[in-house]
Amino acid sequence: MNLEQQIKDAMQQVAELSDCQLVEPIEANTLLLECGLDSLGYAMLVAQLEEDLGFDPFTELAIETYPSTFAEFLAIYKQCKSNQ
Repeated sequence: MNLEQQIKDAMQQVAELSDCQLVEPIEANTLLLECGLDSLGYAMLVAQLEEDLGFDPFTELAIETYPSTFAEFLAIYKQCKSNQ
């Protein structure tokens, strides 16, 4: 499974656990603040992805600003994965 699909699957799992409804479909330009997860949901998402992938780019990389779109979020994970 590719990284993009792993992230989307984790987003769906977190949404179900948080009783949130994700917008469908999640696309590159989907704004993270408008996709259906709240701040707790994103914290849960990052924790779930760390468990699934074995890394947390937000602690391993010097990220100056939080991503605002799904494409930016995915790019951060791709960058960190390539550094592994």
